[in-house]
Amino acid sequence: MIPPRATFPEGFLFGAATAAYQIEGSRFGGAGPSHWDTFAATPGNVVRAEDGGLACDHYHRWPEDLDLIAAAGFDAYRFSTSWARVMPDGVTVNPEGLDFYDRLVDGMVARGLQPFLTLYHWDLPAALSDLGGWRNRDTAFRFADFAETVARRIGDRVASVATINEPWCVAWLSHFHGAHAPGLRDIRAAARAMHHILLAHGAAMESLRGLGQPNLGIVLNFDHATPASDAPADLAAAAVQDAIFNRWFIEGLTKGTYPAEALAGLGPHMPTDWQADMGLISGKLDWLGVNYYTRHIHAAAPGTPWPATREVPGPLEKTQMGWEIYPEGLQRFLTRLARDHVGDLPIYVTENGMAHADVVGVDDSLRESFIAQHFRAAQQAMAAGCNLQGFFYWSLLDNYEWAEGYEKRFGLVHVDFDSLARTPKASYHALKRALARN
Repeated sequence: MIPPRATFPEGFLFGAATAAYQIEGSRFGGAGPSHWDTFAATPGNVVRAEDGGLACDHYHRWPEDLDLIAAAGFDAYRFSTSWARVMPDGVTVNPEGLDFYDRLVDGMVARGLQPFLTLYHWDLPAALSDLGGWRNRDTAFRFADFAETVARRIGDRVASVATINEPWCVAWLSHFHGAHAPGLRDIRAAARAMHHILLAHGAAMESLRGLGQPNLGIVLNFDHATPASDAPADLAAAAVQDAIFNRWFIEGLTKGTYPAEALAGLGPHMPTDWQADMGLISGKLDWLGVNYYTRHIHAAAPGTPWPATREVPGPLEKTQMGWEIYPEGLQRFLTRLARDHVGDLPIYVTENGMAHADVVGVDDSLRESFIAQHFRAAQQAMAAGCNLQGFFYWSLLDNYEWAEGYEKRFGLVHVDFDSLARTPKASYHALKRALARN
């Protein structure tokens, strides 16, 4: 059973999360093309070459979707703004785009939902991608302009603002592995993106602080790096991956440094005089968002280029994404972050969820179990001293799952991608019962 609301502290927030490109539909409302549109249009990048052109049509169906959030008993809704909708060329404001987010936030407030805004969830305007995207230092300052534009319009009604969602995905997954837009496999591009995405955060924070915008943070994703064995080489392999995935961003933000294990490979490819940016990058945070899904097992891969590691299949039960279900990792990260990096800073689990091959009418009890296990892991971290203040399930709706197209279903609500009909799943109803105020 999912631990009920009464087993959490008074005032603990429960929410659902989505992202603009994954649900809104990008072919209307004056949105310009993003680098995800061009990535998806390139053969071989996305399952069935699907894109977010229509997605869940949240752009037109948002009242129905907000009703579903409110009806489940959630306190808050984490959503993102599309840079390509607000500024189709990355610079020029589209009033129709700002009007949409104005209506959306008003709709949340009217339903008693706290709006948790994420400014950037991966939809970089294609015009900025043409200029180098996150390889180009100037993109960081264009992002600060975008952040200020959005905050001036809806900042008075949002409960919090996150600058960036998952810098590791924006930078490493997309520029080193090539698995997400822009689909590069280039260590120099990756090193620059790894730095410039944090510079964008720092520049945006400076702009938002200047406006007096309160409650500012960032959302990082963490992935438990498990060594394949106790052999020194495998322990070192896991440490390198931990440095790239988990430590790079949080140490840049909180310590003004990058881990030596990651700089060993990235250092020669970093922007000139990158150290001069670390003061801006490591400015004050009001809260930290933690996205957690799984662990990966790493072994040494001698004779291959840096980072000279390889993934080893794990033995645990897996989700539709092939990710192991490992709730202990959430508890470990939350306590580790509090102990080593942020102290008593408020933390929110901003994403946690699982993909399952759901069809209408089929019980998704595995997702109920997943939620229950991760709620308990969060409670264990709180008992150990982590200042956790909220938990957002990913995701409200089945949606466009990036390079996986529409195949992987994370939603509490089933979406028929032909009719776009919404059908709450058993997990939605189970969570609704758990969140009921008695």
